[in-house]
Amino acid sequence: MDPEKIKEKIVRFRILIIGRANAGKTTILKRVCNTKENPDIFNGAGEKVRIVMLRGEHDIEHEMVFRKNPGFIFHDSRGFEAGGESEYDGVNAFITERSKKEVIKDRIHTIWYCIPMDKASRPFTEAELKFFSRCDTGSIPVIAIFTKFDALYANEFTQLIEGGTSRKDAKKLAPKRAEETFANWSQLKFLYHSKDIRRPPKCHVCLSDMHKDDADCGLLIERTAETLDSEVLQQLFVSTQQTNLELCVKYAVER
Repeated sequence: MDPEKIKEKIVRFRILIIGRANAGKTTILKRVCNTKENPDIFNGAGEKVRIVMLRGEHDIEHEMVFRKNPGFIFHDSRGFEAGGESEYDGVNAFITERSKKEVIKDRIHTIWYCIPMDKASRPFTEAELKFFSRCDTGSIPVIAIFTKFDALYANEFTQLIEGGTSRKDAKKLAPKRAEETFANWSQLKFLYHSKDIRRPPKCHVCLSDMHKDDADCGLLIERTAETLDSEVLQQLFVSTQQTNLELCVKYAVER
């Protein structure tokens, strides 16, 4: 079948976002959809769910759609940070079920796993280790998103000041130092190279200062596009996102 006709049948790009509470997930989704408004939430039947109905409970099947960019459908695994078997089983069952959907538009096309770095002394919880060592994500690409990366800037800034660097120079050098420290971080190497990690992420990105108006999530968009094996899904994702226009031009030229 012609790729454009397949694309028409998919219609929207579906993403599962996983992570602990306060990992910055909603902030990222708003940035990707270029909006400050909260999403509309729909149940599996496509019926809009009232916010008051969601208090105290959460259903991973619920679809979050931002009016500014309805081309994306997001699913959120809130509560997954507990690391308990029931939380893991729920997420794993959802991924397994969605990966087997006959209709491609109903499948999960990408998984974003958010890991906050403001608690860098222990960034990997039991939930993360359990997911990457046991969860069968099949052909769905997983991208690890290290959120709140600017917390590491503060650590490096403090060390530079204590080492005698001026505040002005320390502020300038801290981001680069943080990136270098992170690249050699033992837990990052563990995530990709440990024999206990059955399904390491396809890649990772580090996002900082996402709460600021000029925050840039272009790298996340770029990396997500690169991990998609299907040309149809790749085209759909690139054309749906609205924050990286250079990427649209790049893929249009390559095509």
